[in-house]
Amino acid sequence: MFAKQLNGRTLAQTAWVAKIGSVLFLTILLSACPSSNAPPSPASSTAPPPPEVSVVSTVFSRVTLNAELPGRTEAYRVAQVRARVAGVVQKINFTEGSEVKTDQTLFQIDDSPYKATLNSALASLAKADATLQQAQSLAERYKPLIEANAISQQEYVSALAAFKQAQADVAVAKANIDTAQLNVKYAEVRSPIAGRVGRALVTEGALVGQGEVTPLAVVQQIDPIYVNFTQSANDVMRLRNSLASGKLQNTQSAQASSVKLMFEDGSAYAQTGQLIFSDLTVDSSTGQVTLRAKFPNAKGLILPGMFVRVQTQQATAAQAILLPQQAVVRSGESDTVKVVAPDGKVAARKVKVNGSQNAQWIILEGLAEGEQVVVEGFQKIKGEAPVKPVPWKPAATATPSSARP
Repeated sequence: MFAKQLNGRTLAQTAWVAKIGSVLFLTILLSACPSSNAPPSPASSTAPPPPEVSVVSTVFSRVTLNAELPGRTEAYRVAQVRARVAGVVQKINFTEGSEVKTDQTLFQIDDSPYKATLNSALASLAKADATLQQAQSLAERYKPLIEANAISQQEYVSALAAFKQAQADVAVAKANIDTAQLNVKYAEVRSPIAGRVGRALVTEGALVGQGEVTPLAVVQQIDPIYVNFTQSANDVMRLRNSLASGKLQNTQSAQASSVKLMFEDGSAYAQTGQLIFSDLTVDSSTGQVTLRAKFPNAKGLILPGMFVRVQTQQATAAQAILLPQQAVVRSGESDTVKVVAPDGKVAARKVKVNGSQNAQWIILEGLAEGEQVVVEGFQKIKGEAPVKPVPWKPAATATPSSARP
């Protein structure tokens, strides 16, 4: 009987413990479920901040538009030294590549035959002079005789004819002397201009001028020196139309004619040149207009035939915008930039680029003053998601955050 009571009490205690356990389980379960009226946690309500992109604010400024065009140098004056008489070259009287003066002797051709011809012409002139004096004396003696009818008319006419023939012979003899003297002079080949002489095209002992005018050397004057360059006819027309419409303004005449020169290695020539010529005809094969500038070249740094680039001022834009070159995406179809709106959204914008200045693109159309153009951080732009614009700092002036004094 005691055992039965003990077993009943044990069963009752077990049931009571089971009830307590059920209540605790429900309590824990209810506490784990969030209440609809409970305030949200701070971590779940805070959105990530918009990404930062570097921008520049557009500002209108007055900018001179320069055109950089390809060109080639050309000597100011070129003289081809040629043999004007036939003969053997006896001596070359210059150093190849040196400076020569006007009328300086460059080559000496054997002039012995021409001096002999000159002596013969001088002798012929002396003979003709003697004949002339005799004929003149006879004509003068016959004149009073014909008036007195002491001689026939035929004799007098013959005397006059002999006199005129003697005069003609003297003239021919003098012409022969002039020709012989020229040949002697031409045997000494001189430079027609001052400049730099190239290599000798013949050697001593060579026979020149035999049946043709033989080239001997070339003399070029390279101070000053010409630079011929070309510009597209379409660019010229667009520039004229912009000037006519008032979008662009003419530069001052002195500045407009000033030209700068850049060598192939990118270095700039120290002195400026002057624009002196603009062709009125468009080359039908290339569609280009030819222009010419003249540069001082006292030190001979510019050589004929060099390929160069020429910078010339063509107009002035009163309301132009300068942008860093990395801010503009250029393609064959159009040029675009990224503009940040006041609400932080980014939109692409087409612009018109007209050359560069100090590593910046010159923008003439497509932007208004005060707009924010993205320069860095393009990879952070995601569709229409807003961004946070921050002022852009050029690399030269930016201070790295990791730098320590």
